[in-house]
Amino acid sequence: MKRSAGTVLFKREGGQLLVLLVHMGGPFWARKDEHAWSIPKGEHGPDEEPLAVAHREFAEELGSPVPPGHLVPLGQLRASGKVLTMWAVEGDLDAAGCVSNTFELEWPPRSGQWQSFPEVDRAEWFDTDTARTKLVKGQLVFLDRLLSRVAAR
Repeated sequence: MKRSAGTVLFKREGGQLLVLLVHMGGPFWARKDEHAWSIPKGEHGPDEEPLAVAHREFAEELGSPVPPGHLVPLGQLRASGKVLTMWAVEGDLDAAGCVSNTFELEWPPRSGQWQSFPEVDRAEWFDTDTARTKLVKGQLVFLDRLLSRVAAR
């Protein structure tokens, strides 16, 4: 089974909780918006430490390290054929300044032409109600867990 780990960055602003989400890059997601955003995350092997992977993937997808702060464990779940492990941390980041790594894809399919695409094409801060409409459905439980754990603090 594939494994993935990630970190959701959150902040409090104007009396509400905001989360930083990334829009998945590449041609498949280019014209999609609803449920086409993700927590910064990435796959890892069985011998890799999930927290280290979560930090690495955050840096690769946003061009910035995870801000220092208290990590809030959001646990694991199975979604889309993967085991996802997530954390959250409170902090701030300039979403407009984020720069992602890239991946290669044959595009158009079966054309023999390979193109480079950003892994994520943009990042934005969303209030939690809006995030619920943007986030891929398999990750919504992590938003709920964040809300319950942050409200308890």
